[in-house]
Amino acid sequence: MGQIFTKRILWAIPLCSLISLNAWANEPTLEGVFTDWTVYSRADGNDKSCYAIAKPKSETPKNVKHGDVYFLVSNWKSGAAKEQPSLITGYPLKTTRAPKARVGSTAITMYPADNEAFIESGADERNLVRKMRAGATMRVSAVSARGTETSYQFSLKGITAALRKAKAACQ
Repeated sequence: MGQIFTKRILWAIPLCSLISLNAWANEPTLEGVFTDWTVYSRADGNDKSCYAIAKPKSETPKNVKHGDVYFLVSNWKSGAAKEQPSLITGYPLKTTRAPKARVGSTAITMYPADNEAFIESGADERNLVRKMRAGATMRVSAVSARGTETSYQFSLKGITAALRKAKAACQ
């Protein structure tokens, strides 16, 4: 019995190593930190994604668990996305209440998909990113699947440099 157990262990070690290397290969690579925004890249098969990402500076309401919340602006080397804004929340979003991203007086409606929200129109994506480059803060409001109204304030300090780096990393 000891010999069979040893053979199984010896066979499993290379397999575990391959699994670990595969998982490690898909880990994001830090490309740079730009004040309140961080840029990462990640290989995805034959393609590569590069994104600027930030955590909110404030979350409301304070008495609920928000989980991990991020706002991203993504690029794909293949061109599948170019400066595509999105919100990721730590909870499912209510599908009948569209999240909104607001910079200054400009408000852009997003569409929810599980715990993410995207912008449907390419023109609205470009408009939001343009406003982000010129603004100081962005407020994103959303409603959880349970009906809790949430709001997040993101600093836009460093966004222009971060977007420049994300674009360059995916060329």
